[in-house]
Amino acid sequence: MTAPLVPVDGRHPQPRTVGLAVQVLEDGQLLGYPSDTTYALGCDAHQRRAVEQLAQLKHRDRKKPFALLVADLSDLARYAQVSNFAYRVLRQLAPGPFTFVLPATRLVPELLLHRKREVGLRIPAAPVAQALVRGLGRPLVTTTATALEEQLNGGRGRSVRVEGESLTDAAEVRDVYGHALAQVLDAGPLPGDPSTVLSLMGDSLEVLRQGVGVVAGL
Repeated sequence: MTAPLVPVDGRHPQPRTVGLAVQVLEDGQLLGYPSDTTYALGCDAHQRRAVEQLAQLKHRDRKKPFALLVADLSDLARYAQVSNFAYRVLRQLAPGPFTFVLPATRLVPELLLHRKREVGLRIPAAPVAQALVRGLGRPLVTTTATALEEQLNGGRGRSVRVEGESLTDAAEVRDVYGHALAQVLDAGPLPGDPSTVLSLMGDSLEVLRQGVGVVAGL
């Protein structure tokens, strides 16, 4: 059975729609949703079976842990050790299209860590993503929805995709992952630019991947 597309207002998400999506997460199921720049796949970070299902779905290497989506700086500080330097950077850049790599605290589930005990955390600006994580009351495991085959041709005028390319249309997400998702929240087409990944380990900032998020004056 293929997951349904559920329309959602990307700027002002409807409370009932968000509530039903949160119930999906609480039930240990997987969800497709709009993030800051692309469509993403997510699940409740504290439901081990759901995390394992997501890893299998994305053919994820155990050595490449998922990022966590949190609501705000207060939540982030529960799951990462934040130095004064890191806090100043976070204050300037979050929320937005950034993933911050920081030392993990003991609250991060072991399944989401590798030997370095680092964790990637995002504070989304996208209203739908914010509403989901606030509604759930705990972090979401998040990963970009990407094309898994050499080409994705969903028909109906949608473009051919290359394996690994980010998906910017909810119908594409359903075409590729719908067999494993409970639903896909459809907020219309998204830009598709990747997020910027920053390491804040120690008192320094390192750009691990340059994306749409701009770092200036830091």
